[in-house]
Amino acid sequence: MSSPSLKNQVSPEEWQLRVDLAACYRLVAAYGWSDLIFTHISARIPGPEHQFLINPYGLLFDEITASSLIKIDQAGNKLSDSVHPVNPAGFVIHSAVHAVREDAACVLHTHTRAGVAVSAQACGVLPISQQSTFVLASLGYHSYEGVALRDDEKPRLQADLGTAKHLMLRNHGLLVVGSSIPEAFLLMYNFESTCQIQIAAQAGGALTQVDPRIIDGVGQAMRAQTDGLGGAFAWPAMLRKLDRMDISYRD
Repeated sequence: MSSPSLKNQVSPEEWQLRVDLAACYRLVAAYGWSDLIFTHISARIPGPEHQFLINPYGLLFDEITASSLIKIDQAGNKLSDSVHPVNPAGFVIHSAVHAVREDAACVLHTHTRAGVAVSAQACGVLPISQQSTFVLASLGYHSYEGVALRDDEKPRLQADLGTAKHLMLRNHGLLVVGSSIPEAFLLMYNFESTCQIQIAAQAGGALTQVDPRIIDGVGQAMRAQTDGLGGAFAWPAMLRKLDRMDISYRD
């Protein structure tokens, strides 16, 4: 589903953000993390206005383009013309995070089978894989309160998130807070991999846990692994992957 191009109607900075966010939606679809039309990835537009980009409600993630993304305010109200609606209720969780985390350039939320499965386990994330060490270094938990439609849940979610980059929404799914779209994607890639590995490992024999001292030094290990670039290190390769599949996300 195509939308008129906005490339010459927005700033170069906003256009690049749109391209990267559309790419993130397409990658989430490509890796099988989407839940039909029912989750969101939001990105904050630089500036003091607290404006955001989010998906047009009703489109599958592999249909989203840079121009179809909708600009909204902190309350989820549309600020740009679009033939597509916005789901304000779906922005409750995102707005709660953006309101208290200035570093939240991108918030990515999923309902994957593995993520929901681990979120329902009393033990939560277990230190049984290299991937899990990166998650456990910065992880919070938020108890399930029903479908996230009520503003009165926000203070509790904000307190449970604190300064963490990963939040496990009990009986619900996964959420990550990235300082950029590339970082958010890499955080979710590790978070989702952690959950898939845990579910697979639990189907076998006794588990071997990682020494807790390793988790304490994981930040330095990640910086070394990505040459200090974090998610930006892998992002160009991910865009090349998308360009080989379908370049229409750039429209």
